[in-house]
Amino acid sequence: MSTPALTAGVDAPTWPAEFAARYRAAGYWRGETFGGVLRERAAAHPDRVALVDPAPTRRTWTYRELDERADELAAGFAARGIGRGDRVVVQLPNVGEFIEVVFALFRLGALPVYALPAHRETEIAYFCSFTGAVAYVVPDRHTGYDYRDLATRVSERVPGLREVFVAGEPGAHTALAEVPCPVPESGLPAGPEPHELAFLQLSGGTTGVPKLIPRTHDDYLYSLWGSNEICGVDADTRFLVVLPAAHNFPMSSPGWLGVLYAGGTVVMSPGPAPETAFPLVAAERITMTGLVPPLALVWTEAAQHAQHDLSALELVLVGGAKYSEAAARRLEPALGCRLMQVFGMAEGLVNYTRLDDDPETVLTTQGRPISPDDEIRIVDDTGLDVVDGEFGHLLTRGPYTIRGYWRAPGHNAQAFTDDGFYRTGDIVRRTATGHLVVEGRAKDQINRGGEKVAPEEVENVILAHPAVHDVCVVAVPDAYLGERSLAYVILRAGAPPLRPAAVKRFVRERGVAAYKVPDLVEFVDAFPRTGVGKVSKKGLRSTATADAPPTP
Repeated sequence: MSTPALTAGVDAPTWPAEFAARYRAAGYWRGETFGGVLRERAAAHPDRVALVDPAPTRRTWTYRELDERADELAAGFAARGIGRGDRVVVQLPNVGEFIEVVFALFRLGALPVYALPAHRETEIAYFCSFTGAVAYVVPDRHTGYDYRDLATRVSERVPGLREVFVAGEPGAHTALAEVPCPVPESGLPAGPEPHELAFLQLSGGTTGVPKLIPRTHDDYLYSLWGSNEICGVDADTRFLVVLPAAHNFPMSSPGWLGVLYAGGTVVMSPGPAPETAFPLVAAERITMTGLVPPLALVWTEAAQHAQHDLSALELVLVGGAKYSEAAARRLEPALGCRLMQVFGMAEGLVNYTRLDDDPETVLTTQGRPISPDDEIRIVDDTGLDVVDGEFGHLLTRGPYTIRGYWRAPGHNAQAFTDDGFYRTGDIVRRTATGHLVVEGRAKDQINRGGEKVAPEEVENVILAHPAVHDVCVVAVPDAYLGERSLAYVILRAGAPPLRPAAVKRFVRERGVAAYKVPDLVEFVDAFPRTGVGKVSKKGLRSTATADAPPTP
């Protein structure tokens, strides 16, 4: 027996009625649902290729085929008791089945709970238990890991989990391939309403277990078509999904959902590395993709020696974390395409540089909001607004920014103001043109004896060194100063060795304040990563805390 459909107001604070009316009147919320959008695109251009899964054998889905597959899977899920309002944890890599499954759930009004391939038993058991999930969808194996064993362990810990569906060989579970069935003559059960929840995403927070972000059809679909207008996405766009498809950035900025909304073609890449992705860019004539900054650096370096034709690539979006100016300046010459910076969050607000922005704006800012109704406040530590040009804490509310996390009233009281502004945790400044410049996360800021050091500023200086491939600056505890700075440096392949003193001297010679020169420099081969490929500063800080020597 499925639960009633869940609106944002039941499990999380929702938009007050006057705001919802304003957003509908402005045309942001069009009264669409994801399942309905796919049906409309299939009717409009049934034979256009919607989806390509190149590995291990190339498979394609036209819009008609994807629509029919979503119907048949939805019918199969419904026959197993999954329906409107039920939660289903989806942990699939970048395969065609991922998109089939989520559209089948959308059509029923069941809620995908997006998990990343990197999550393991602790996280998955929590997601299943906390959401009351009735089903869990996994691959058989991916990158050498057996998800069937993980599913067995999670099922033992979460009695309410009724079904495990496996894409591939099912082992002790149910094969996803056995689920689809013909749609009954009476049709599928009634689907969701536009104001109801569409799915649950994971927050990007680094403390504790991730919070769950409730997104409605209305608000998320606006972020898609708003992104499409800014990025020039249309039916000719061929988008390569190189980051995990369940992550907000490759899903919606404009992402695979945005491209399907526009009637374009989505190509799933089994991995992000140049040796995997570059052949697909050439073979599939990819026009657009999205990268996180560390991956953009790798692609920039690899493009100098690439043997594949990357000439179809028109636009690369870089987001998910602050992209340094020094790294940004390298991308367009290396890849031969345009750069667009993206700064946003799964909770809502997304900023883009624009295609008609001047080059310096693209290289030195992280864009401006999608919507005229994205309200931005930048405040000091006491909550007072700062003047444009000064750094402060970013607060926002708008037509696609949530008003609260899923079933988290205590956290919501801290994360949102009484009048509905979301406290993002980012330190930014606003330019005269309305573009935002991101200094970093508030918790990443280093308090060195009362002097505030923005890690990204120092990283940008060090990245200008010709021998440096990447750098990450973190705080380490210090008995005298409270905190001091440690720069982890990755050298370019074949670069001559550097000594820490040379890095410090390079920073000092660039004319920055003395307190911003790194106190410590350590050379490493790689940084720890989050599940979506961003640098894990939390991981670096824990290493630094354990290993850093005391101040002389």
